Amino acid sequence: LEKVGVSRIALVTGDRPETAQEVANTLGITEVFSQSSAADKLEITRQAMSSASGSVIVVGDGINDAPALAAAHVGVAMGARGATAASEAADVIIVDDSIERLVRAIQISKRARRKAIQAAAIGMSLSLIIMITGAFGITSASEGAVAQEAIDVIAILWALTTLRKISF
Repeated sequence: LEKVGVSRIALVTGDRPETAQEVANTLGITEVFSQSSAADKLEITRQAMSSASGSVIVVGDGINDAPALAAAHVGVAMGARGATAASEAADVIIVDDSIERLVRAIQISKRARRKAIQAAAIGMSLSLIIMITGAFGITSASEGAVAQEAIDVIAILWALTTLRKISF
């Protein structure tokens, strides 16, 4: 998660402190909140959102996670066996109980955002060129219309390259 830009990772769980700390130690997580109720998880999420400079992602699989999942910038429900409330409250559902799937989802979303911005910039730049050539009489209105269709296709094809370099 740190490699894809996640700057703060906290383990917030309803489990006993010993269990939570053992899991955190195994995963290298330094911030641990144990014996947390649904209300505690929601408050921790709200505090994180008020102090975060970016998006707050909450990952959960149980009914106690649902309020925090709904409140976060991005709520991610993990596992097909997870509580229906968690799945309904989340923005994203990852069927596998694998944090690696979350990493891939973050990679895909970051790449998709970059590609969407690039596609919009490409489309607007090419459209501006066609408008300028039209203003100076270099292209006719019908040529501009045909060119605009080609520009739209180019921008769409560029956006579709999002998954090209991401391995599954």
